[in-house]
Amino acid sequence: MPVPTSVTTRDSHAKGVGLGLALLSALAFGGSGVAAKPLIEAGLDPLHVVWLRVAGAALVMLPLAVRHRRLLRRRPVLLAGFGLFAVAGVQACYFAAISRIPVGVALLVEYLAPALVLGWVRFVQRRPVTRAAAVGVVLAVGGLACVVEVWSGLGFDALGLLLALGAACCQVGYFVLSDQGSDGEEAPDPLGVIAYGLLIGAAVLTVVARPWSMDWSVLTGSAEMDGTPVAAFLLLGWIVLVATVVAYITGVVSVRRLSPQVAGVVACLEAVIATVLAWILLGEHLSAPQIVGGAVVLTGAFIAQSSAPAKGSGTPVAGGGPERELSTPGRSA
Repeated sequence: MPVPTSVTTRDSHAKGVGLGLALLSALAFGGSGVAAKPLIEAGLDPLHVVWLRVAGAALVMLPLAVRHRRLLRRRPVLLAGFGLFAVAGVQACYFAAISRIPVGVALLVEYLAPALVLGWVRFVQRRPVTRAAAVGVVLAVGGLACVVEVWSGLGFDALGLLLALGAACCQVGYFVLSDQGSDGEEAPDPLGVIAYGLLIGAAVLTVVARPWSMDWSVLTGSAEMDGTPVAAFLLLGWIVLVATVVAYITGVVSVRRLSPQVAGVVACLEAVIATVLAWILLGEHLSAPQIVGGAVVLTGAFIAQSSAPAKGSGTPVAGGGPERELSTPGRSA
């Protein structure tokens, strides 16, 4: 029976809206590092910027947490994992990294997460992976070698690179956790998980960052973006409202309108957007080999995360599959 034209039109419209939301999410996520780095250079500790971002977003999304309060009883381990790894761990490591190395480099290192998930599956869980996924890992690692310019003895701050790798490892921790028991009708609502993850992350970061010691006067002044002064409170507003709240919500909604694989492809644009914005607004230029290496990293990450078969298919596993449940939950940029 032919599909009615009205149904096809509605589906096309829904996919178009979903694609637009996915692009908006990538743009919003991609702008956080560019807005955060001037605040760090103006005198705020990276942990304090992370706390402001997470605590502010948690406050905005508090109504969603109240609405999904049953998750506290149904998925306490998942919520704790999301808060500790995908929120507190990823954000803290990423913001600390960009205080020492370029935004684009930090984010590209973080995009090793899908490859690291495959390493966990293959060598820790001892489950087979697809050949395509293995190729993706090789491409991601090879591209990263170009990004950090290994031939020049690592041209970037070693601690900054380790912090960026720490952000990737935090994503892996959440990916592995979220893969446990998240299928079927009992799968938690991703917006509820995000809301509680932000609340838990804010609580953890409050203990670690000690915001009462923050130099709050920085927020009443201005910060420089490549020599141009910008009001600090505007940068913070962007980080909280756009780069966190809008970014997460549009990302989740886009996955519901698109397939996770398509949304994952668009999500890879996040690194491109962050690198371009850092180039234009912060003057952080990358060399030609680094640009090529970045493209290879993203290609490898995409292959690695899109090669995962459905659970229960009996075919080799390619990844932890977090996008089955949430919209790229550990994204920090």
